[in-house]
Amino acid sequence: MPDIKAYAAMEAGADLQPYEYDPGDLAHNQVEIAVEACGVCHSDLSMIDNDWRASSYPLIAGHEAVGKITASGSHVKNLKVGQMVGVGWNSESCLHCSPCLSGSHQRCTKGVTTIRGHGGFADRMRVQDIWAVPLPDGMDARSAGPLFCGGITVFAPMMDHDLKPTDRIGIVGIGGLGHLAVQFARAWGCEVTAFTTSMDKEAELRELGAHHVVNSKDQDALKALRGNFDMVLSTVNVTLPWHRYMSALAPEGRLITVGMVGEPMGISAGQLIAGGKSVGGSDTGAPHMVSKMLEFCVRHNIKPMVDYFPMSDINKAIAHLKEGKARYRVILEN
Repeated sequence: MPDIKAYAAMEAGADLQPYEYDPGDLAHNQVEIAVEACGVCHSDLSMIDNDWRASSYPLIAGHEAVGKITASGSHVKNLKVGQMVGVGWNSESCLHCSPCLSGSHQRCTKGVTTIRGHGGFADRMRVQDIWAVPLPDGMDARSAGPLFCGGITVFAPMMDHDLKPTDRIGIVGIGGLGHLAVQFARAWGCEVTAFTTSMDKEAELRELGAHHVVNSKDQDALKALRGNFDMVLSTVNVTLPWHRYMSALAPEGRLITVGMVGEPMGISAGQLIAGGKSVGGSDTGAPHMVSKMLEFCVRHNIKPMVDYFPMSDINKAIAHLKEGKARYRVILEN
């Protein structure tokens, strides 16, 4: 097969450059995908800049890819050439460790993440067949990419922590993840409060489904919500006044973070014990949960709000995201 044409960072923090590599023979359990579109996520920037000290170069990022299957391995039975699929954070799992056998493939002890392999900033990519999730009928393939990372990241904790239609949820940080979380929670039937530092978004957030919009810099407004929420979902990667959000939880409420906060959260035992509250984190989701999320999106017309760039303008797209201009996701198109 011809070489795969991609865009790679050759060193930490560098602009991406055209890069070609020989993918070798297609494995028996892999599919090859012609990438039509790929989202750009803050995690891509973190890997390009080696913020997590886990990058190796040349690095081909991109983990919100959508495209058509062009080839499949000899053991692939569940997918067909020509089928439209999406790929997210994970590209391979072992299928025999305890997390895999219990249905949590995204937590595989030997798993491979797309972002640390050969990702979607390319004309083609390869993944294990179970991680190529088919798009349901009626889904807009052009905008679907961010659902495979940003979408499942906020959908999974709602499933895993048994969010109910009668619950009140606060969503902290209305960006690439938060604007999807608002849509999911509203369609779920919850009473939705959006916390944002950008009150110019208020009308837009109400249109997306928020019942209430609160300025997260307003400590008095946060104090007034004491005991209100069954769940607070934080999508930000900065330190917050966590004790205030803990106080905003109802008895047995849960504070769940999906943002990679660098500092310890500093929540006291007393805040956990009083009211039986809990704090947790959430990653992404297994293929079956991704599939459920996509069906939910089609049923409720949930879509990311997207800025589009040609794949060839990848460095402009990255700058657009770094400068905080994205509202709310960025997608590269081949």
